[in-house]
Amino acid sequence: MSARILAVLAAIFLVIAFALATLLPPMLSLGELAAMVDHPTLVAVQDWTRMQISQWAWDQLAMPLLERPCWLVPIAIGLVCTGAAVTLASRGGVRRSHRRRS
Repeated sequence: MSARILAVLAAIFLVIAFALATLLPPMLSLGELAAMVDHPTLVAVQDWTRMQISQWAWDQLAMPLLERPCWLVPIAIGLVCTGAAVTLASRGGVRRSHRRRS
């Protein structure tokens, strides 16, 4: 059951990545997309990260992610979900009989 859920999530994220890569400008960054969708929220997340976590977290973790192409994050999540789904599906294994052998 959980392998199917992960497979569906993988398919959804891979379709989203494909749609972003084909419908938007070729190298539109995640930060530019987030600013186009909701700029005040992006600024609020930046302020919260700097105040609650640290300036280092924003500069070294968030900024490199926001500079990447917008399709990279959903494709990465889709690939992780695909790997997890394949791993869980292959764990099915052989069921053992509960009978005692004499």
